[in-house]
Amino acid sequence: MKVIVSTGKFLGKYFALFVLAAAAISYFQPSLITWVLPYVSYLLGIVMFGMGMTLKRSDFAEVFKRPKDVIVGVCAHYLIMPLAAYALCLVFHLPSAVAVGVILVGCCPSGTSSNVMCYLAKGDVALGVSIGAVSTLIAPVMLPLILWLLAGRWVKIPTGSLFISVVEIVIIPIVLGVLVNTLFGKKVEKATEALPLVSTLSIIMIAGGVVAANSVTLFAASTLILIPVIILHNLLGYTLGFFFSRLLGMDHPKSRAITFEVGMQNSALGVTLAMAFFSPIAAVPGTLFSVWHNMSGSVLASYWEGKSKKERAKSTVKTAPNAVS
Repeated sequence: MKVIVSTGKFLGKYFALFVLAAAAISYFQPSLITWVLPYVSYLLGIVMFGMGMTLKRSDFAEVFKRPKDVIVGVCAHYLIMPLAAYALCLVFHLPSAVAVGVILVGCCPSGTSSNVMCYLAKGDVALGVSIGAVSTLIAPVMLPLILWLLAGRWVKIPTGSLFISVVEIVIIPIVLGVLVNTLFGKKVEKATEALPLVSTLSIIMIAGGVVAANSVTLFAASTLILIPVIILHNLLGYTLGFFFSRLLGMDHPKSRAITFEVGMQNSALGVTLAMAFFSPIAAVPGTLFSVWHNMSGSVLASYWEGKSKKERAKSTVKTAPNAVS
């Protein structure tokens, strides 16, 4: 078990690099990974089940302890990212098949790695977990609705089928995970230690499968333009999420939590839904976002962590004379 845990931590630490490596291999040797495409929804279901296994009663209790903070975070998430995606599609004049993929990423709930980044950045982790949980639980309604409002001009949106799929892929596995954790508790404690490894491998396989499916068109002009679009989308999420929360009077730990919950998306869900309801090329934005937001999130978390250390050092120096006297 120690080997599994350490391997999971290692993969998580260098997750973006492993996704890049998987993407490169899949691009040059697509036949090695195309077999995974029919199982993409099952792989994401495993990731969501793992998320449910890690949730505790205290995570849900936090929502009722400070509902205002959680509501602000969830509203910021479902306002900023979809609207930013829509604006970028218009500015860059993206083709319909690609545009729906970008907006789909913007409509997804918070990313599964946002809580890790929040922890590293010395943010309000409890708030981040609560926002992520709520944004995920209301995703079956919010995702199809916002996607229909914003992407309906490009393609027909199967809102009913999307609702059912999100429930099947996201909600049911999470609920099952929570139930297993609640009913069996310590009996499954050892198993939860392997979840980071299983989840990371699943997302890497999903990303590899999408690249393999698009290996012929990945570097076409219509998809190359996605690189600046994805980078801007993510950075706008961070920036607007942070200043939105600060304008509402939230302190830095809370603002950091909201920054990550807004800017980091469950892009694996976007990839899965794009493959199921639209086209393989519509899944490319989610794959690129998955790579980029983990790299940018790590950089931002490291910056804030360093800043927090400097602030603590300054406060220690200021209080030192009082401690001596």
